[in-house]
Amino acid sequence: MNMSRKLLVGIAISGLLLAGCTSKVTEKEQYSGFLPSYDGLKEETSPSGKPTLRWMAPGFAPDSYNTVVFNKLEMYPAPKPNERVNVQTLQQLQAYTSDSVRGALAEKYQVVSSEKAIPAGARAMTLRAAITGVSASNEGMKWYEVVPIAAVVGATQAATGHRDQDTELYVEGYINDTKTGQPLVKVVRKLFGKTLENESQQVTANDFKAAINEMTNDLRTMIK
Repeated sequence: MNMSRKLLVGIAISGLLLAGCTSKVTEKEQYSGFLPSYDGLKEETSPSGKPTLRWMAPGFAPDSYNTVVFNKLEMYPAPKPNERVNVQTLQQLQAYTSDSVRGALAEKYQVVSSEKAIPAGARAMTLRAAITGVSASNEGMKWYEVVPIAAVVGATQAATGHRDQDTELYVEGYINDTKTGQPLVKVVRKLFGKTLENESQQVTANDFKAAINEMTNDLRTMIK
């Protein structure tokens, strides 16, 4: 096989690999286990036009509640920082997302950090949510691990070492009626951050801030 044919085959294989890793929603094999159940999740379109997996109880009415129990987003499973994503970045991601979600909820509800803080007579629902992964991999999500987006690259890229990488943040959450425990909403969402220039570039919390803001703006719209 001559060099030109090898290059064409390489490009074709690369295209197939890239096509297989560009899903806009979380794949089933990427579910973290954070949700009590993933039954009933269907692909929906968020108010901002982004695809998301969601289930909502029939008849759920956000206006029938006035209080939300929410502390902060969890990290699930236990994160493993590495040379690309350090502890500080993970903490910043957790803090920024938690503050953003809390701010959106507070525009409509009284937000308390525990069930003990629920005011007497309040109608409360409980939100639990978690960051379940950060990835830029074409081999499936791995906790805070970034690998080349393509297993096969063109001759120029291979020579220069330049490999663009898409950053992805995975979030899962569910809302229950606090008193009855009845499930109200389940969401699994994949957020796309900034594109990295190469496989050595550090991943930062700033890479995801625009995507996090978009997600919480969708939350604002949905609970109005």
